[in-house]
Amino acid sequence: MTSLTTSVAKAFASDGPLAKVIPGFNPRQAQVEMATEVEVAIQKKTNLIVEAGTGTGKTFAYLIPALASKKKVIVSTGTKNLQEQLFHKDLPLVKKALNSGHKTALLKGRSNYLCLFRLEENFSSSSEKRHQVGGALNAQTLQDLVAVRQWSSITQSGDIGELTNVAEDSLIFGQITSTTDNCLGRNCPDYEKCYLVKARERAIEADLIVVNHHLFFADMALKDTGFGELIPKSDVVIFDEAHQLGDIASEYFGQAFSTKQLLELALDCLQQYKVDLTDVKQLAKAAEKLQRAAGDFRLLFAQDPERGNWRHKVNQPQFSRAFAQLHTDLKFLFDVLKICVSRSEAIDNCFDRATELLTKYDIMNNTEEFGMSLWYETTRRHVVLHQTPLSVADKFQHFIDESDSAWVFTSATLAVNGSFSHFSEELGLAKAKQLLLESPFNYPAQSKLFVPRYLPEANHHTRGQALVNIAIPLIKASNGSCFLLFTSYRMLNQVAELLSDEIDNPLLVQGQMAKSVLLDNFVEQKNAVLLATASFWEGVDVRGDNLTCVIIDKLPFSAPDEPLLQAKSEDVKRKGGDPFGQIQLPQAVIALKQGVGRLIRDVSDQGVLAICDSRIVNRPYGQVFLASLPDMDRTRDINSAVKFLQRINTAKNIDNDID
Repeated sequence: MTSLTTSVAKAFASDGPLAKVIPGFNPRQAQVEMATEVEVAIQKKTNLIVEAGTGTGKTFAYLIPALASKKKVIVSTGTKNLQEQLFHKDLPLVKKALNSGHKTALLKGRSNYLCLFRLEENFSSSSEKRHQVGGALNAQTLQDLVAVRQWSSITQSGDIGELTNVAEDSLIFGQITSTTDNCLGRNCPDYEKCYLVKARERAIEADLIVVNHHLFFADMALKDTGFGELIPKSDVVIFDEAHQLGDIASEYFGQAFSTKQLLELALDCLQQYKVDLTDVKQLAKAAEKLQRAAGDFRLLFAQDPERGNWRHKVNQPQFSRAFAQLHTDLKFLFDVLKICVSRSEAIDNCFDRATELLTKYDIMNNTEEFGMSLWYETTRRHVVLHQTPLSVADKFQHFIDESDSAWVFTSATLAVNGSFSHFSEELGLAKAKQLLLESPFNYPAQSKLFVPRYLPEANHHTRGQALVNIAIPLIKASNGSCFLLFTSYRMLNQVAELLSDEIDNPLLVQGQMAKSVLLDNFVEQKNAVLLATASFWEGVDVRGDNLTCVIIDKLPFSAPDEPLLQAKSEDVKRKGGDPFGQIQLPQAVIALKQGVGRLIRDVSDQGVLAICDSRIVNRPYGQVFLASLPDMDRTRDINSAVKFLQRINTAKNIDNDID
């Protein structure tokens, strides 16, 4: 080991700093190897890709050299929940171990911070003004408003995550936070008190900043015009859960045009008319016309959320007419705003937004743009049109080359069949050093992979019942403690309904309560069975006897008509490539690896993984899946899987009796 890495290696020694603050800490060779390579990358300003199998301890493996480097570091995680865990749990532990005085900061996107200006503008204590701004507030929104007002007088950070007594989907949040569109920046009268500005000031002063991928790429692509660059320049950038980067980068390097943006603009214009510009009656008329046009446009689409190809959709006469009407009414509002410029900061902001929306409209109307996917998605209330680049490799590679920083990309799921080519080519990381570290867990002893025989095809009407017939003996053998993970809500709901008549275990179904509540109930009830879709395939950590069986309904291939996948596939075909092998298969392998990773989370964990898709053993590409999964003992006999679970359950009962 070179002198370059000696100090970091010592941190992981059996008598080192980590061992002194973490009870039961044991050195792991893979963890030390990763930490060593991370430090080398930091010191030499090179790029590193690391797949660190579950149990490697990758978080400490990058935090130790990051803090030891005494350089400015950004750590970006996949979600806000992981941000919180990293900042409030892992970082303090590492700082304690290293006796570090490094300043650290947590930085979220602007929608996570209370906007004092919008709070005052949209909800004055006057009931008259509430009526002016958007009609009477319903009882729940009024109740949420009271909670926000009480909290706003005591919060130090302005982080709306502190509002635990307000539902995550409350309508109030859109009215008390800002967006890039409606933020007044330095022209805001509350700029000096702005919580986002204060958060950014803390980030500038910090040695290590924790962000999330969405914020990182939003800042990178848009440069956040309200405040300039939100994230300060750094010497080191570390991406955890890096397998998500390709899709997120594509989203932010593209453009989006939504009815939500139009409605928010119209509402803000109405507010300005009723409060400051009562003499400009055309402003109200134009804003109301745009509101109606946006609402009519959403009504053309199916009620349930969907995605599709915008190029195909806009060719249909009714959509073409409604889309053209959006332009007519947006241009009318733009013309009225133009004569109001300089009347107030807020109206100037509205004019700037109308200008930008007209530009985005033209982008979505240009269906001949090469190298881009044009697609739409709907929510219950809105339509979003997207222009997404088919490749971000050149842009991202250029950004890295210009940065003069070290870049580290890590996840438990980056490689496909031992190769990083899918990940590195997607982001233009051909020159990065690559490191593949196996999990330290003894998978052959701790787990069993079960692939049932004679299952009906995925679209067969008996498929749901067949899955239930497989699940019941496994659930009984494990006494609950089971995840059923699905690739569609349709199959999830069908199996949930059938299972409810067959077993006595508590059934916890995604959609019936918040994700965090579902997980808490699952752990507390011991014998529960949880049924979930995509959001539970990753980022969920249930250890020990609480989870001993994971059943996956089928290999997680994306739907072939998914618009962005379709566009990328067509582009690969034009270049003479194989869309299935280059795009669909690698994506599905990584998604399956994430789902599999829910089962074994610790050295003492045991369990059965059931993959209810015979393609994994009878199709040639199945070998790519198997080669990418941990080395589990395999069986196609359900009795073997049941006996394995019964042994675990018996041992668990003996331990409980002893306790």
